[in-house]
Amino acid sequence: MTSSYSADLKLELMVTGENAGTWGDNTNNNLNLIQQAIAGFEQVTLNSGSTLALVMTDKTISNARNMVIKFATASIAASTICTIPDSIEKFYIFDATGLTNPENLTIKTASGTGFTLDAAKIYAAYSDGTNLNEISLDTLGGTVAAAQIADNAVTTAKILQSNVTTNKLASSAVRAANISSNAVTTAKILQSNVTLTKMAANSVGPSQLQSTAVTAGSYTTADITVDEDGRITSASTGSAGSPDFALTFADGTAGTKTFTAQPGTTKLGIYITGGGGGGASTNSPGQQIGAGGNGGLGFFNVPISSPAPSPFTAPYTVGAAGVGVYPSSSGTAGTDSTFGSPIQATGTGGSGGPKSSSANAQYGGSPGSAPGATIDLTSPTGTSDNPSQASGLANAKRSASGMAGYYRSETTRLSPHMFGQGGDPKRTSMTPAGPAGAPGNDGAIVIYENIIS
Repeated sequence: MTSSYSADLKLELMVTGENAGTWGDNTNNNLNLIQQAIAGFEQVTLNSGSTLALVMTDKTISNARNMVIKFATASIAASTICTIPDSIEKFYIFDATGLTNPENLTIKTASGTGFTLDAAKIYAAYSDGTNLNEISLDTLGGTVAAAQIADNAVTTAKILQSNVTTNKLASSAVRAANISSNAVTTAKILQSNVTLTKMAANSVGPSQLQSTAVTAGSYTTADITVDEDGRITSASTGSAGSPDFALTFADGTAGTKTFTAQPGTTKLGIYITGGGGGGASTNSPGQQIGAGGNGGLGFFNVPISSPAPSPFTAPYTVGAAGVGVYPSSSGTAGTDSTFGSPIQATGTGGSGGPKSSSANAQYGGSPGSAPGATIDLTSPTGTSDNPSQASGLANAKRSASGMAGYYRSETTRLSPHMFGQGGDPKRTSMTPAGPAGAPGNDGAIVIYENIIS
């Protein structure tokens, strides 16, 4: 009879009467095959990108029968497969410690499944006759105690994502060196926990301040508003603690000219008045006539820049006086006084004194104005020469002359008359015509500069 062979190790199975005289040789061969299966070692060579098929031959020493298969040193650059024969139930140890890029190697049965290596290490596996199964702690249901873990053996790759919890950290275990740059976000800072002691000197710049009504720039003025939280909410440029003002300029002659500031001036105080209107005239006792309106008078606080090397300059115009018209007629209006381009200060001219046939009319030209002035000093409108209205005219004169007197006390550049005052009306019995009404006075510009230390 022909011998048969065991399914797993391919040992020769003999029947009664078979192999007479040679039975001992066959038995010894079987014992050698068993030895190979339980203690055998063989090194095999892998070719990257190819399949290495381990074989099991009947009653013959074969590489697939060995207990230990060691892969020779090799670099596995591409997908590579090592197979064991199908229909074999057997335990294996695979030594992959000499491989580079072992993750490209899969060990499996010829027709079934297996496993792909994850590291250059030694693997235990068994074949169930269909598939090759890796043996690990997971498949064995075992555990690893602290004694089985070598010092420094747990790497980052062995820690599951998000599995280092707070209670696994020792007190003071997280140091500055363990926090990556830019890793502390706003959400990680407890409310109200950034104190003054945690802030470096000069660490808060303009970009860290919440936007308010204050724009970027340097402010040298006391005109600063601070809210209840200590934040500056408004500020205007100027020169707080700056030098005192001195009278440096005055012009009371009508015309357009140029002003030049003193070196170092940063602020101007400007008094400006428009030309006064001319007075009306009449030779009819049934008519009422009025004085010309006073020019608008105001004070303007004007910050300026004085860039080096050239000082600040600006155009200005002194308004001309209105005149009385000959013969009997209303007066003409005075013209505006202005400073700057664009205009920074204005005193408009007073209107001419009116003439009317109404005996009860209120007369006097309308005064000019000082639009946008820091202080509006425009005097009241003069009234008619009617005695019952004389007090109004007198008040108008006193108001204008008082300011003119102020100018005269500070400088000798202006002649001693009342700038911007409206002209008086003229009444006569002359027929057919009387004299013209009195002219008004030209306007004026008086300037103070902050240059006195």
